Amino acid sequence: MKKSALLPVLLVFGGCGLVSCGGGGAGAAKPPSGLTTRVLASQSVSSPTASPGLVLINGWIDRLQRGGISAGSSPGLMAISPDRTTVLAFDSVSNSVEVGNTQKESSTGAIPLSGPTISMVALNTGFGYAAVPSAPFESGPPPGAVEVMNLAAGGLTATLSVPNAQTVVASPDGTELLVFGGDSQISHVVTILYPLLVNTGNPATVTVSGFDSPVYGVFSPDGSTAYIMNCGAQCGGTQASVQILNLGTTTTPPTAGASLPVNGATIGFLSGSTLYVAGQGTPTGPLCASLQNAAPTAATYCGTLDLVNVATTPLQDPYYNNPAAEIAITDGYHDRIDMSVNGQLFIGSYDCTTIGNVNNPQGEVRGCLSIFDTTKPGNSTAVIPPDNGDVTGLQSFTTRDVEYVAEGGNLRVYDTLTDSLLLDNINDSNFPETGTIIITGYIIDVKAIDFF
Repeated sequence: MKKSALLPVLLVFGGCGLVSCGGGGAGAAKPPSGLTTRVLASQSVSSPTASPGLVLINGWIDRLQRGGISAGSSPGLMAISPDRTTVLAFDSVSNSVEVGNTQKESSTGAIPLSGPTISMVALNTGFGYAAVPSAPFESGPPPGAVEVMNLAAGGLTATLSVPNAQTVVASPDGTELLVFGGDSQISHVVTILYPLLVNTGNPATVTVSGFDSPVYGVFSPDGSTAYIMNCGAQCGGTQASVQILNLGTTTTPPTAGASLPVNGATIGFLSGSTLYVAGQGTPTGPLCASLQNAAPTAATYCGTLDLVNVATTPLQDPYYNNPAAEIAITDGYHDRIDMSVNGQLFIGSYDCTTIGNVNNPQGEVRGCLSIFDTTKPGNSTAVIPPDNGDVTGLQSFTTRDVEYVAEGGNLRVYDTLTDSLLLDNINDSNFPETGTIIITGYIIDVKAIDFF
């Protein structure tokens, strides 16, 4: 219930009076909005009543605020530096990365890319990295590169060849980036990029072979190992699996390690010794009717969630090829995953099977979001909320039992105590009545820019 979910909020507000709450000590410098619990959502719209940009939300009470950051004509995908001082937004109209200063809540300029990107990261070093699959080269390598952006001075400082570069993932300390391409010629390769070696005259990238259509990676907390999601047959390869990548040392090169078959693998999330792995395994995914734990649905195909134990040698997955245990989730290509502070795993996909109409619900309503309770021993069932559309953004918080979900162009607020929309059942006008923050236009991504 919302009342229990927001009890800490009400207590905090009661003790704050007119002072802005949600973080920051006495005398701490505050941004122009005066808020310390800020969330930005990328709004891709142009109309007489709204302009595109990064809209500002008070994440303590789920309310749209005045202000925001301009970000081109059609901002969508976002990335934020680990210290949350710099936010990036990709403008699909101009193929530019819009750079924002979160402390000043203002734009600092735009950096043109050579083509569109669906993956980028920002580091605390003041540099950003975008995977551009169509980046051209006049001769030599095929198209595709990681383009290195100087976020302070503006402009590109390097273009590093990675054929058909699709996805870039940063290590915990930002000293290594994993780059994944989708080209059939490099479907067995993971590229490691070393940011500190860019423009030093030394090779800044190295490739490691021996994988099966790798598409994503999750680093161990100490950064010594990465767990690679091999997409397998879903992406034209052979078998979905999780494979170890030993990242090496100053004296030893990185090497591909052992692999573990899983039901599907396009995205993963590591919590403790459990690696949660989502995917379809094949272009369609398994028949929902073949999965014993799947709820009745009009959808023909489902995705799966595997729980891999990374503390064992070799890795273990009791869910693989085990219909009695397999966890059914929505189908589609799974590329969004996040865990709430109370252990609810949110998994999002795109191009999933849509059932019903959330705006006129009659019978089953189904979209691209799945929620799995990781705290329930032996849990084998995921919640499929009644909504429609692709999931394009997820954001959890450390002080609230809620999750922001951008799905179908809407910004939903989920109560993670009930895994349902956070409805206003305490008649507080501060909070959205329907579990949706009403924002004109199409919401694509969402990022918290304060630690709360």
